[in-house]
Amino acid sequence: MVLSILIKMEEKSAQCPYCWEMQYFEIDPSIAEQEYVEDCQICCHPILIRVAVGIEDIDIQTAKESDGF
Repeated sequence: MVLSILIKMEEKSAQCPYCWEMQYFEIDPSIAEQEYVEDCQICCHPILIRVAVGIEDIDIQTAKESDGF
């Protein structure tokens, strides 16, 4: 028997620290704290993304990969 769990991804916007354009990121709300690198959809620079999933909200922070948090 295989159990299948579907997680509804949340879409949140944040600003690129290089080109300052707003863009959307797909967030998995089942993971409380996340940190990863994703390339900007506009300028292609690597963005360091930190996500904190709360009970009612998702907080997303961005930084230049070379600067860190």
